Formats: sequence, structure tokens, C-alpha cells
Amino acid sequence: MKINVNNIKEKTSNVLDKTKITVIDAKDMVAKSTNKISKKASETIDVSKEKIIKIMDKNGDNELTIEDIIIAGLKFPGIKIKRDEFLRKEFSTNYPEEVVTEIVENNPAYANISVEEIDKIADNVIQYERLRVSGISTALSLPGGIAITATLPADIAQFYGYMLRAAQKLLYLYGFPEIDVKDEQLLDSATMNTIIVCMGVMYGVAGANTALKTMAKALGKGVEKKLINTALTKGTIYPIVKSIAKWFNVRMTKEIFAGFFKNSIPVVGGVIGGGITYATFKPCCERLKNALRETRLSNPNYDDNNLEEISN
Repeated sequence: MKINVNNIKEKTSNVLDKTKITVIDAKDMVAKSTNKISKKASETIDVSKEKIIKIMDKNGDNELTIEDIIIAGLKFPGIKIKRDEFLRKEFSTNYPEEVVTEIVENNPAYANISVEEIDKIADNVIQYERLRVSGISTALSLPGGIAITATLPADIAQFYGYMLRAAQKLLYLYGFPEIDVKDEQLLDSATMNTIIVCMGVMYGVAGANTALKTMAKALGKGVEKKLINTALTKGTIYPIVKSIAKWFNVRMTKEIFAGFFKNSIPVVGGVIGGGITYATFKPCCERLKNALRETRLSNPNYDDNNLEEISN
């Protein structure tokens, strides 16, 4: 029996050609499917970004800003701290009533409480709030999509809410008067800007430390509150506030949507992707603590002569 070699070669060539076509078709199909999936995911993300901004826009300016985050954070139960109740709770165990009363009416340093003792309480506050923040929703570590759109605003607001809790406590420990956060929807500009300055210090934003120490100097010298408020809203401190707010607005947009993109496909991520994690909480609080402990309010002997005065 003769074997026609030419026929075998021809058939083999035909099979190989068909195989090539099949592989090319398969690649083409995969490419088209991938493009469709990517396009659909992109469209979903764009829609979800709009939803997130709409949900988180608390001041009605159609943008995502630090003011929106502060207002949203203060809405969570337990975020607002009453100065007198907090100070009484922290000092009543180890000090007599007359000392506690002096602490509440003035501040811990005025009542001759040492900076070292205040630091211990501050460290406990930071650790306590850090443990609490670790319990916030981990929904963003689950497969993405609709769930992310629904949970992201709450997770972000709650995280910053605990930052605000810690900030209030540290302010009161190191001598600042109570800030009016009773109604988050009606925060006056001076109160909002005070909080923005504190947030700036926590994140190491340029100029924030100077603004905070300038405020403390004015309070320590008995400058009228209305003059400090003017400095915060249209005076010497206001340009720094604007700069801090701008920094935050850029950061938050990147932070939130970087986390959103990261978790838009079924992968396991961390709590609030894009950098907002449990690990960042303590360093932020430590920055504020260190800034507050070196002011005239917490240390009457602190040299603040190089700081600008707040005046008419």
C-alpha cells in the first residue's frame, strides 16, 4: 500500500491553518469580551462615582470636600464630645472635686496638672479611639460593585468621625475651650475652620501647626473669641484654612476613588482602600497631640513669641 506523502502534507497544512484561525478567533473573542467588560465596568464606576458624590455632598455645592466629610462624620452617634463631661470623667478618679472644677472652668494646665499626666491620658484616649475605629465596616474588603457604592460613604464618614472624636478630646486635654458641634448642619464658619485646622495638623498639612499654635497663643493671652473667629474666617489664619481644605479635597477624591477602583472587581482589599486604614489613625492623632502639648494653653512657659499675633 502506497502512502501519498503529498496528500498527508496537504491535510496537515489544512489542519494547522484551521488551528491558527481558531486560535486567532479565540484571541479576538477574548479581546472583544475583555473590552466589553472593561467598558461596562468603567461605565458602572462612573455612575457609582456620581452616586457617591451625591450621597456625600452635605453642604450642597455638588463637590466632595472636607466640609462634607466633617458634617457626615459628626452625624454618627457618640462623635460629639461634651467638654465638661469628658474632663470630669478623666480627672475625677485621681483628683479632688475642687481641682476637677478648676480643670473644667479653665483647663488642666491652669489647674497645675503636669504635661506628663495629661500625656498619659492623651495616649489612653488615642489607643481607645484607635481600637474603636478598627471596628468600622469592612464591607469594602468584599467583592465590589453595588455594595461598594452603598457602603463607601458610610465607611469614610465613620472613620473621619472617630478622628473628630479623638481631636475634640485632645483639644480639651491640652487647654482649648469647647467647640460648638451640637448641630453639624449649622456649624458656623469659625467652628468648621477650627476643625479643618485640626485635621490639617493630623495629616501634616503645611501651615496647619502654625495656625493651631497661633490660635492657642491668642486664647492663652485672653484675646476675644470674636477676634479669633475673624482670623479664622477672613483674617490671618484664613489663607491657611483654605490651603488645608484644598489639600484635603484633592486627597479625598483620589483616596476614595482609588479605593473604589481597587475594589471594583472581586478582590480582597483592606478597610477603605486607598490609604485610609487602621494603621494611619495613631500617627494622625500623635501629630495633633504633639502640636497641642507645645502651646501656651498646655504649657504656660512655652515660648510662642515667634508666632503672629491675632488682633484687630
